[in-house]
Amino acid sequence: MLRRFAPRNDERKTRKKKCRVAETARLDVRSTAEVDSFAKRIGKIDILLNAAGFVHHGTILDCSEEDWDFSFDLNVKSMHRTIKAFLPAMLAGGGGSIVNISSCAALRPPANRYVYSASKAAVSLLTRAVALDFITQGIRCNSICPGTVETPSMLGRAAAAGPDGREKFVSRQKMGRLGTAEEIAAMAVYLGSDESAFTTGVDLVVDGGYML
Repeated sequence: MLRRFAPRNDERKTRKKKCRVAETARLDVRSTAEVDSFAKRIGKIDILLNAAGFVHHGTILDCSEEDWDFSFDLNVKSMHRTIKAFLPAMLAGGGGSIVNISSCAALRPPANRYVYSASKAAVSLLTRAVALDFITQGIRCNSICPGTVETPSMLGRAAAAGPDGREKFVSRQKMGRLGTAEEIAAMAVYLGSDESAFTTGVDLVVDGGYML
């Protein structure tokens, strides 16, 4: 979440000390009360990035009611909570940019990613719905659909897949390598910035050729 603080002329000399551009906090995004309380404390923000998520492994036969509920609560409903909590102040303040982390699994499901793919498809359509509803009110809403990105979570799943687990993940990427968190972050910065002012309601695919 990003807040911009515009200092007055007499504050410019101390801008580096007083001007914060971002604020972070630990909270349970599965708790509406925690999200609402945090949004109330923070107030107006310019950029909201939703990145919480969980990858469930398995087919529909491996997906219990609890697995389904947990995946949709964390992967989808958490975004509903944060957007609903922060959007009123964004609207009152003249607009802002919302960036949701989706996945290429929303567009082309890999094997054994049943509920994960379904939840990420919901993220993509949630994104478009928000973008359409507030397109004339200064709100932009986009999603990023990464391919396989090297993260601690991904490396854990690779290790669980066996000695050649990492190589199996790499083989899905036609570039022959995994993506990096920095590459995805660069796209998030772009979508949050004024450089993408004419962009809303899109799935920005950053996939190393996975979709080809």
